[in-house]
Amino acid sequence: MQNFSYKTIKTCAQSGARIGILSTPHGDIETPVFMPVGTQATVKSLSREELEDVNTQILLSNTYHLHLRPGEEIIKNAGGLHKFMNWNRPILTDSGGFQVFSLSKLRKITDDGVEFRSHISGAKHYITPETDIRIQNDIGADIIMAFDECTTYGSTLDDSKKAMERTLQWLDRCYNFHKNEKQALFPIVQGNFYPELRVESIKRTLPYVKHGIAIGGLSVGEPKSKMYEMLDILKPYLPNDVPRYLMGVGSPDCIIEGVIRGIDMFDCVLPTRIARNGTAFVPTGKIVVRNAEYKSDYSPIDENCDCYACLHYTRSYIRHLINTNEILGARLISLHNIRFLTNFMEQIKEAIKQDRLLDFKEEFLKNYKY
Repeated sequence: MQNFSYKTIKTCAQSGARIGILSTPHGDIETPVFMPVGTQATVKSLSREELEDVNTQILLSNTYHLHLRPGEEIIKNAGGLHKFMNWNRPILTDSGGFQVFSLSKLRKITDDGVEFRSHISGAKHYITPETDIRIQNDIGADIIMAFDECTTYGSTLDDSKKAMERTLQWLDRCYNFHKNEKQALFPIVQGNFYPELRVESIKRTLPYVKHGIAIGGLSVGEPKSKMYEMLDILKPYLPNDVPRYLMGVGSPDCIIEGVIRGIDMFDCVLPTRIARNGTAFVPTGKIVVRNAEYKSDYSPIDENCDCYACLHYTRSYIRHLINTNEILGARLISLHNIRFLTNFMEQIKEAIKQDRLLDFKEEFLKNYKY
């Protein structure tokens, strides 16, 4: 029996978007899917049971952070990340490449790997593509990512090309080193915002695509229109027999635009990050619950939401919690925001089934202010 497989079960006649089933050793995932981020082996403040209750199909954790704390040896000795964090559904680990390049002020990049200092202790570390895969093998996620070099928005053509070439060289090394058939290795397409580099990157990446493909280096501060333009360029080259993953995207408007452009998987820290600041997703956009206008608002965050927070608590009470720095406030909004996005994915899939995703997008964005 195969450890991984993917099949498309419905294609929207109106938009070309699709519903698929990605099978993994820890269960099936119905795509398109949003993956909450549990950077350090936990989605901040939420329990496994709460995540399951809001229909979380798969979590994302981060190799860079788990390597620094608690260390992959601790996780391996616990029986792998699933047992360590008591999560029985699929897990994806990001390679940590983005964090190495964004969090570490002192780093030295060569074709062999990256030397960097921990943003926590200042201790020196050295990561090669082989080291990165070994760490992810020890962590034991179902889906792992190739080690890549992500460039910032606005990087020059020359710098972007060098990073793309290095990413492709590192991909070959990751692919040759990785031997665990119970982990699916996804390569990452780079190339910044240069169409010729993106097309070259995806063409040269395709021979390494076995179980899925990821698009990195988008949603890094560029205008949304630039991201959509790049996805339009890549769409004709995307393989049909594996899931396509757009890294770091989690706002509802970007998700639906991505699905229409052929994307199957999304992740982002956004829902829990804004929750800690007292901000909640609602069908009309975002509301800042900590604001004074909600002081005497005894309605739920969203009266049409079926999450625990909306069924049991009011905006007034949650505002009080946020403004008194009670952790329950951030927990309740985090739970609601993740449910908002998992429910949004369910609505998208229903629209695909009915061959009306473009109509659904128009109706949704007409009311959603971002």
